[in-house]
Amino acid sequence: MSDAKLLDVPRYRESEHFGELERVALAYAEAMTVTSEDVSDELFASLRSVFSPEEIVELTATVAFENFLSKFHRALRVDAQGFCPISVMAQGSSESA
Repeated sequence: MSDAKLLDVPRYRESEHFGELERVALAYAEAMTVTSEDVSDELFASLRSVFSPEEIVELTATVAFENFLSKFHRALRVDAQGFCPISVMAQGSSESA
């Protein structure tokens, strides 16, 4: 993935860097991650139009695992280890804005 695409994740809905399949996957991940949101019937129908049932299960498991890790690390105050320099750049640019 290019740096430009990675930095454009927050704008995935309107970014030219993402195709339909990626937009649907990111919308699903976002709906799963935001506690106050449910996965709507429309979003699930969009998922089913681009992913097989097996792929939906795999995507769901991956997003759920990453959400688990996020909660786990935050509770234990585990800081980022710096393996993704682009995320450090992105955080720095949003903090200065």
